[in-house]
Amino acid sequence: MRIKRIFLLSLTAFLCLVVQAQNNHPGVSPSATYINDDGKETEATSDFAGQAPLAVTFRANPYNMSGFDPIYEWHFQKDGEETEMMVRYEEDTEYTFIESGTFVVTLKAKTSAEGEELPVTPIKVTVSESKLSFPNAFSPNGDDKNPTFKAKEYQSIVEFHAYIFNRWGQKLYEWTDPAGEWDGTYNGKVVKDGTYFLLVKAKGADGREYNIRKDVNVLTGFTEEGRLNN
Repeated sequence: MRIKRIFLLSLTAFLCLVVQAQNNHPGVSPSATYINDDGKETEATSDFAGQAPLAVTFRANPYNMSGFDPIYEWHFQKDGEETEMMVRYEEDTEYTFIESGTFVVTLKAKTSAEGEELPVTPIKVTVSESKLSFPNAFSPNGDDKNPTFKAKEYQSIVEFHAYIFNRWGQKLYEWTDPAGEWDGTYNGKVVKDGTYFLLVKAKGADGREYNIRKDVNVLTGFTEEGRLNN
């Protein structure tokens, strides 16, 4: 019994040393920080999706690296393609995705130039295809129902320029952000009811080009419940 007890105590001590060694083992825990579609900063440690332009900060998050001289390699590759897009050599790196598709970002880290390669899990980033559409009317009359003219929906738009003209071809307004809008005014005054003209030139992350030309109806007399959109 005494020998068995000594053996069990020795085994327990050995297992404790193994666990301690594992806990003190150097490693990395890659993460990605980005702004989601709701405008909130989000951190991901696995696959995630967003719309272009998608700015992402990738962090290695090293631990137990005291006494080591770690080396980091961030490998960027589009899913399904053999050739890598690029390799970054820094602990943390930033990249903005402007093309739609799925991208695999893998951190290859070592404790030193001749040290062991640390295990990591690739992060997949999926960038959505583009969308862009506009309504055909709005009501800038102060009742908070369709008070401005703006995109009905947009997604993964990387280039954008919109113009509003009157029927004589005079430019009344322009904007370069797909989230922008026209409040229906010109020189500080609400324009008269009638038909105006929208011209939009834009490009999506998927390479799709948008050349939108359509009428825009200003309806300041519209007050009842209902849709103004197509």
